[in-house]
Amino acid sequence: MTTSQNVLEPMLRKFELRAPLDESDRQAFLALPCRVQMIEANVYILREGDRPDRSCMIVSGFAVRHKVTVEGARQIVSLHIPGDFLDLDGSLLTVADHNLQTLTRGEMAFIPRSAVRELILDHPKLGMAMWIDTLIDSSIFREWVANVGRRDARSRIAHLLCEFSRRLEIAGLTESYGYELPMTQEQLADATGLISVHVNRVLKRLAEEGLIQRTRRHVAIPNWERLRRVAGFNETYLHLNQIDAAMPAARAI
Repeated sequence: MTTSQNVLEPMLRKFELRAPLDESDRQAFLALPCRVQMIEANVYILREGDRPDRSCMIVSGFAVRHKVTVEGARQIVSLHIPGDFLDLDGSLLTVADHNLQTLTRGEMAFIPRSAVRELILDHPKLGMAMWIDTLIDSSIFREWVANVGRRDARSRIAHLLCEFSRRLEIAGLTESYGYELPMTQEQLADATGLISVHVNRVLKRLAEEGLIQRTRRHVAIPNWERLRRVAGFNETYLHLNQIDAAMPAARAI
């Protein structure tokens, strides 16, 4: 088990947008014991029913959470990027209620759940940041439910492309509204409640309308406002900077 400031710093920067941290909080977080492991694409990190003894943060690469029905159909319920905690809830909940799977090859940092629990108890501002982070995950889940349940196919795909673009931009992983989309058409279908043939048609239509430009998996958005309107995208649910709202509560701790 090792510690690595370089590995944990992206998550720390994210938590600093969740709650105001002091230097002791920062040092305690960076001192968390972690084991960094390279994991191939399409590998399960966690399966529903597991009893996890560790939490996981993405250092590089991409992953998804998903549920599988008794008939074997998969519904992707969230997409995760570098700097995300994949299963922060696993540090408190006893049994996993969903699956975690890599989309691409990447590095994962595994942190013992006992260390996460100790950190929450000893550093309440960090505990608050983690709480807010899980609440934002819940906000994104709600938006994905609305996306699958109430938007048409064109808007569903456009909304996912907008969300991914903004999250990558805030994380410093892309610029100028262009990025490599790490999902196949089948995976996009599982995230939007469509079939892959329909996803293919929608992507072609968005390209024909000039809303996106595609070169293999690279997606460029030449006119952000047009795509945002088609998607009905309002980034409020991402809560990109929660620090002002969090500050009064943090001072009261």
